[in-house]
Amino acid sequence: MSERDGFQPGVPCWVDTLQADPDAARRFYGGLFGWEFEGPGPMPGDGGRYFVARLRGRDVAGVASRPAEGAPAAAVWNTHIHVASLEDSAKQVSAAGGGVVVDPLDVPPAGRFAVVADPEGATFTLWEPGDRAGAELVNEPGAWSMSLLNARDPEGAKRFYGAVFGWGSDTFELGGGAVTLFRLPGFVGGEPQQPVPRDVVATMAPMSSERFPDDVPAHWSVDFWVGGVEPAAEKVASLGGSVMAAPYDIPGTPLRQAVVADPQRATFSITEVSIGP
Repeated sequence: MSERDGFQPGVPCWVDTLQADPDAARRFYGGLFGWEFEGPGPMPGDGGRYFVARLRGRDVAGVASRPAEGAPAAAVWNTHIHVASLEDSAKQVSAAGGGVVVDPLDVPPAGRFAVVADPEGATFTLWEPGDRAGAELVNEPGAWSMSLLNARDPEGAKRFYGAVFGWGSDTFELGGGAVTLFRLPGFVGGEPQQPVPRDVVATMAPMSSERFPDDVPAHWSVDFWVGGVEPAAEKVASLGGSVMAAPYDIPGTPLRQAVVADPQRATFSITEVSIGP
């Protein structure tokens, strides 16, 4: 399932990062993951630039200019969720207690999007696809594998994302903390050998005071697979990035992970997966 030609509504389908210096970001991620870039294409509004990262000739992520207004102070990674109707989904977000941050915009011929927030303020993007259905390569070294919601009110998040996207949830203890798997019935993703069910579309972890200062809001983060965590973390540092959490094993799983940041402070995780043939 590494190569994909589309996603169903309710499934995260794309990730991109907004950067003050997209050219520097392309150098960093190209050096780290071996990405090549297509573009730039125009962005709506302030004339920014949008590049599509490619691996093995297939689309894997976006690198874009950070808007002059309304963007976070630091660079960020965004998660896009496929929807059948942008307007209907935006209404569902509002009805469930969230809000619309950026009203629906057309980005022809790729598709249409709106930026929304859940009740805790964690932002994400609704994506109604046109020519671009989403990532064409996932779950292999150098590609996006999963998005994680860091939430201060996990029960409220379960209600919100269940109401908007139909996500169910399973919560269990892992490594001394609670982890939630968001699942969408009927979805088949991932790899046959993976350690979690294949209808998992995202994960969630509570934001403890040990992991996050009180002033850090709820937020979505993204994870990329790598062939080896240690050499990838060293590469991050050599390219001007930072290692925020040194490589560690996730207990009870075949996963080894590190949390890193690019030179413009966009954080993400990198994960080495040993799931056998």
